[in-house]
Amino acid sequence: MSSLHSFLQGKRSRLPWQARMPALQCALGRANSFDCQHARGASPCGDMGDQPRIKIESVTQLAVFLSNRPGALARVCEELAGAEINIHALSISDTADHSVVRMAVSDPTKALMLLGERGVLALETEVLMIETENHPGVLGQIAHRLADAEVNIEYAYMAATLNSTKGLMILRPDDVEKAQQVLHDL
Repeated sequence: MSSLHSFLQGKRSRLPWQARMPALQCALGRANSFDCQHARGASPCGDMGDQPRIKIESVTQLAVFLSNRPGALARVCEELAGAEINIHALSISDTADHSVVRMAVSDPTKALMLLGERGVLALETEVLMIETENHPGVLGQIAHRLADAEVNIEYAYMAATLNSTKGLMILRPDDVEKAQQVLHDL
């Protein structure tokens, strides 16, 4: 029985429609993660009986500190490309005077050395690179599984094209090894 069907059968007569709306959105895979408080102890968000298939690996992410000016990112990308280092994932957070560029690259050791030689501050962090199916509810399932194991997600970034069947997520849990163990069978 799908979680939507059980939701409609089991809770319909007991709750007013306004109280059922977040649960219905979750069952349909349309809820934001903060809308899904009802799901504790129930099937994870968007779970219609299928478990997402994921490929998960621990990778070294670089946090590169750049001035918040035009061309700063372009120069870093040029240097990495010149050294034949591919950027698999990238996220940028900015402040008034600098940016933190988080990136997962094909050769983090070589990239770290190259950036250091150019006077660019870069730090290493272990993260999880997760390739998963691109459909509603997958992130909810991952987040619930980690929450149930008391693993906190410090930050994450992800992307997929509109019609792609797969998506890529970079996830920084507070305990990388435990998160990998908890997610290994998804």
